[in-house]
Amino acid sequence: MFHPRRTLRALLLPLVAGLALVALPAPSAQAASTLTNGGFESDGTGTATPTGWSTYSAAGQNAASYTESGGHSGSYRLSHYSSAAYKVETYQYLSGLTNGNYTLTAWVRSSGGQNSAYISLKNCGSSEQKTDLPVSTSSWVRIVTSINVTNNQCTISINSDANAGNWINVDDLTFASGSTGLSIKGADISSLAKSEALGGVYKTSSGTTGDAVTILKNAGMNYARLKVWVNPADGYNNKTRVLAMAKRIKAAGMKLLVDFHYSDTWADPGKQTKPAAWSSHTYSQLKTDVYNHTYDVLNALKAQGTTADMVQVGNEINGGMLWSEGSTDNWSQLAGLINSGYSAVKAVSSGTQVALHLANAGDDATVRWWFDNAKTYGINYDVIGLSYYGYWHGSLAAAQTTLDDVVSRYGKPVFVAETAYPFTLSQDDSLENQIDTSGELVTGYPATQAGQLAWMNAVANIVEAVPGNKGLGVFYWEATWTAVTGNGWDPTDSTSGNGWENQALFDYSDKATSAMSWFSHR
Repeated sequence: MFHPRRTLRALLLPLVAGLALVALPAPSAQAASTLTNGGFESDGTGTATPTGWSTYSAAGQNAASYTESGGHSGSYRLSHYSSAAYKVETYQYLSGLTNGNYTLTAWVRSSGGQNSAYISLKNCGSSEQKTDLPVSTSSWVRIVTSINVTNNQCTISINSDANAGNWINVDDLTFASGSTGLSIKGADISSLAKSEALGGVYKTSSGTTGDAVTILKNAGMNYARLKVWVNPADGYNNKTRVLAMAKRIKAAGMKLLVDFHYSDTWADPGKQTKPAAWSSHTYSQLKTDVYNHTYDVLNALKAQGTTADMVQVGNEINGGMLWSEGSTDNWSQLAGLINSGYSAVKAVSSGTQVALHLANAGDDATVRWWFDNAKTYGINYDVIGLSYYGYWHGSLAAAQTTLDDVVSRYGKPVFVAETAYPFTLSQDDSLENQIDTSGELVTGYPATQAGQLAWMNAVANIVEAVPGNKGLGVFYWEATWTAVTGNGWDPTDSTSGNGWENQALFDYSDKATSAMSWFSHR
């Protein structure tokens, strides 16, 4: 598109070379140094080119962009819509900017179904940065995009390449100094060691067999999560196995999150079963057990040069842990157990962050109840982790509300400790998959590799939008849990199947899915 100031400056540069004190002309009237009319309130309804904005469509479909009533705040919003397929861009060119980092924030809704629908920052002197609009047909969702401006100018773009009937709403844009991005682009790979031992194979997207850790690292993964069970029946996910996998993770240049379940098997909101070795212990003994087990694993990691970067004291502890002594029916005892784990982590490495992890990021009321009690009872922690599975835990808007709320209410950073999405509804072993019907899916996100990627980008985008850069990032849950005979869900039963293989990041021919590219998020 035509940038009058850039052209003018190019013409004038030969004239002013060597005349340091000669001022360049003021920016063209078509460009501003601050965002104009970011709330689309200046023109009423039906305006194809709102004040301060320009509209472009190669196919002459400018009318697909217009203002209408029903803003996120205020009376009006920008919409893209047409009853026929369309491509349209609504943009604003800013000049006279001070170089540095800038963040564009927008409130959006979208029908989904487009070939692409995104906000972006481009022509800013560094590579274009985009953020896809999440599918959300009723609730507004806040998204951000940040860029490094190096040429004193930038173009803010709202872009749709849409099919007939697709629509987006955009409102309340702001453009201000600051940067965003995710420091954690991780995955839980707890199942990997057993899979490999039983013959599991992992390939690049082009079909070259390789090391799964390396394939994930090359896709952009920078943080691995490993669970620890105390004395599991199959001998996996214990201290010895975690130590071995930690060496590979750290050798790949990744950080390590150690997830203590304080059990011999799965711990989650429905079950927090004490390890068999601790089953008859008193509350006082359990506090010592938690300390000693936590210290033992983490100190062994430190001794081999693979100190944990973050630790979860408990896994999805909505109802507490080490039932019944550590149930939320007895907050003072739960606090004692968690603080025992916290003390052990810090005794090994004061720099290791301690996370407390709840399920269901869509349920702000429960998360508030839990962390309000944590404050009342003096529970120590550094970071909040929340599981967020969209097919179980509510809308992206609901999850965003919770993420934003915990940061403002407790002042701690937050991350999505677990999420995932299917790339198919078919299964690759005899066990029915957890998600295997179209009715279970999140609306607008099909069970395809493209749908899996779109979901992960949507989750990453709401975490990136948490105010104050307090959204740390996301862990994909069990990226390597492909269907391998013997590597089922039950550590006591080698014939148990895997109900998760359609949500791995490797497909049924063992190739990396395209969703792995979410690891390259800002």
